[in-house]
Amino acid sequence: MGRAPETTAGLACPSRIGTTGDTRAGDISLGPSSPAPWTVGEARPIYRPRHPERTGFYRVFECHFEEYVGTYEERFEHRSGPLRPVVTRVVEAYLDCGRFFNGFARIRCPSCGSEHLLAFSCQTRNFCPSCQAKRAALFAEKLTEEIARPVVHRHLVFTIPRALRGLFARERRLLGLLSRCAYEAVRRAYGAYLEDRTVVPGFVASIQTFGSFAANFHPHIHALVTQGAFKRDGEFLPVGPVNTDAIEELFRRLVLTRLSRAERLSEEFRDNLLGWVHSGFSVYAGPRIYPTEPEHLERLGRYIVRVPMPQKDVRLTPEGQVRVATPPDPRTGKTELRLDPLDWIHAAVQQIPAPRQHLARYYGAYSNRKRKALRSAQKDGGDQAAYRRPRPSWARLLHKIFEADPLLCPQCGAEMKVVSVITEPEVIDKILKHIAHRGGRDPFEERGPPAGAAGPVEEIA
Repeated sequence: MGRAPETTAGLACPSRIGTTGDTRAGDISLGPSSPAPWTVGEARPIYRPRHPERTGFYRVFECHFEEYVGTYEERFEHRSGPLRPVVTRVVEAYLDCGRFFNGFARIRCPSCGSEHLLAFSCQTRNFCPSCQAKRAALFAEKLTEEIARPVVHRHLVFTIPRALRGLFARERRLLGLLSRCAYEAVRRAYGAYLEDRTVVPGFVASIQTFGSFAANFHPHIHALVTQGAFKRDGEFLPVGPVNTDAIEELFRRLVLTRLSRAERLSEEFRDNLLGWVHSGFSVYAGPRIYPTEPEHLERLGRYIVRVPMPQKDVRLTPEGQVRVATPPDPRTGKTELRLDPLDWIHAAVQQIPAPRQHLARYYGAYSNRKRKALRSAQKDGGDQAAYRRPRPSWARLLHKIFEADPLLCPQCGAEMKVVSVITEPEVIDKILKHIAHRGGRDPFEERGPPAGAAGPVEEIA
C-alpha cells in the first residue's frame, strides 16, 4: 500500500549488461552473436512475463486499498461486519505478486549465457488472476487424470435465492453446507431412480461466491457429477436423463431444513420460503461429457475454479471511477458497470475465501477414502503407474496454460536454468537500481514500435 511504482526498464542480470555484442539503445547485450535457432518467419511461442502493475485491477488496489481500510468501519462495517484479517493479508500479498522489489529468481541459458529475472508469485487463493489460473490448471489436471472415472459426467449448478445470500456472506463456514446438500440431493435422486439407497455417485463440488462478474456476492455450487452411481463392489449403474426438478426440490428442502436445525433460520421464515411458488433455488444440468472427451472435462475443470474477475474486465476512467465489463443486461443491454473505487474494492474482496476453507470438495465415489481404496486395489493388481501425475512445476503449468515455455531462451531456444534466488532487500535494491541505471531490457519483453511509428495514446473513456 502506498508504494511507488518502479521504473526498472529491464530484467536481465546486471553481470550481463554492457558486455560485447549488439548494443542497440535500450537493449541488454546477451553475449557474442550466434546463429538464429529457427528460420525467419517460423512461429515459435515465447513466454512474455506479466506486468500486473500495468492493469486497472492492480492500480485500483494500489491507489485505493489503504483508503478502503481506513474508511471500512464507517462505510461498510454496519452491513458486512468487521473487516476480515484475511482480506488485508491477501491484498498485500497480491500487490507484491510479480513485482521485483519482493524478490526474484535469476534464470540463465547454459547455451548462449543470456540471463533475466523472474519475480515471485503470491500464491493467494481465488483473488490473484495469475496464481488462480495456475491453481485452476492443477485442479483440472487432477480432475481429468486422477479423479474422474471413465464414465459419462454432467455439469450441475446449484443456486439459492437472494434472501439467503447475506447469511452465507456473514458466515462463510455455512458454504460447506451448500455443497453437502447438493451432493445429498443428487445421491437421493439417483438412489430413488435405481431403487437402491446404497449406491453413490461420483461428485466434485466447487464453491463459488460470485456471479457473472465479481461485483456481486452470489454463493452457488458448480459440480461435476457422474450420470449414474456406483455400487459397493465398484459396478457403475447409469441413470437416464437428469431430473433437475426433483433434484432442485430435494436441494431446497435440505438447505432450509439444515439451516433451521443450525438455528440460522426461524421456523416461520423457513416455512415462508418453502411456500414460495418461485423458490429462488435452481439446478442447471449441462450437456453430457463422455469419457472420450478429456479435453472437454479439463476445460470444465478450469472453468469451475476460475478467478472471480479477469484483469482485462477492470478499467480506471479519467474521472476516477472503476469500469467493469459485464455480460449484456437482459433489460437495458448495458455491458459495463461503473462504481466508486471503494465500493468496487469492497465487492471484490468479498470473494476472498476464509483461511483453510476448502473450495473444492469430493463426495461419494470421488471422496478421498474411496479414491484411496481404488488406488490400493490398482496397486495390488500390478498397476504401478496408476495416478502417477507429472510434477506440478511452475514452468510446466505456464506451458500448459499459455502454450509457451517460460524457460525457453528467447535468443537461442535452449532450456534455461534457475541459478540463484534473490530475497535480501539490499541485494534486490542494488540489482534493480543497476538495471534501471544501465537501461537494461528484458529479452522476453516485446519491442516497442520505432520512433514516430506509434499512433497517439488513447485514454480510457
